[in-house]
Amino acid sequence: MNEPLFVAFSTQKGGAGKTTLTVLMASYFHYVKGYNVAVIDCDFPQFSIKDLRERDLKNVENNPYLKKIAFEQFKRLNKRAYPVLESRPEEAIHTAKRLLASETPPEIIFFDLPGTINNLGVIKTIATMDYIFCPIAADRIVMESSLKFAGIVNDTLVSTGQSNIKGLYLLWNMVDGREKTNLYKVYETIAAEMGIQVMKTFLPDSKRFRKEGSVDEDRVLFRSTILPPDRILAKGSNINKLAEEMLTLLKQ
Repeated sequence: MNEPLFVAFSTQKGGAGKTTLTVLMASYFHYVKGYNVAVIDCDFPQFSIKDLRERDLKNVENNPYLKKIAFEQFKRLNKRAYPVLESRPEEAIHTAKRLLASETPPEIIFFDLPGTINNLGVIKTIATMDYIFCPIAADRIVMESSLKFAGIVNDTLVSTGQSNIKGLYLLWNMVDGREKTNLYKVYETIAAEMGIQVMKTFLPDSKRFRKEGSVDEDRVLFRSTILPPDRILAKGSNINKLAEEMLTLLKQ
């Protein structure tokens, strides 16, 4: 990647998994794939990723097991944890420029955007993204909201050329293996008619996506800003497949 990329998992439907996906992919790209990554938490006012980083630091500091793992990782990779900065949505690009002017500028900046497009500042920030990945689930309410969001972004920003957006993709998240595949085909047909591409990779519905570190427990981690998803927990999660498909798209 010659130029730094601005990437966002974005949708206006709460609970679709955009914050969790931002953390998982940022950690995977930074700690596993070797890219220099940064995260800008623009999800005002809760700043969930910034809060998660603070919990992660506390857990590593007070849990000998996690401290050992984090120290071994630092020695192996010779790189620190990626920066997590909070920012109001309308100020996010200025925050990104500060990161890019640092001694070790990130190659990829992930933005965790708020779930609204009614704010001009949010729209301007979305328009500055290079790639947007919109998580979707086979639920009527989620799909209607997500397709509406993706449709507005596609019609007003991507198709018109009035943005930096090079790619807008829908991503199946929280997929229940017991559901009928016909339901997914119907929604994918609708997306295709709208001119929006659906990624090949899907992520299963699993409690592992909510696993964090703990001060008083010695256990493997899945969602962390300081460590990558544990290899054992990552099996069957399709996190590695998602990262590879994203890299293919980002390098186009």
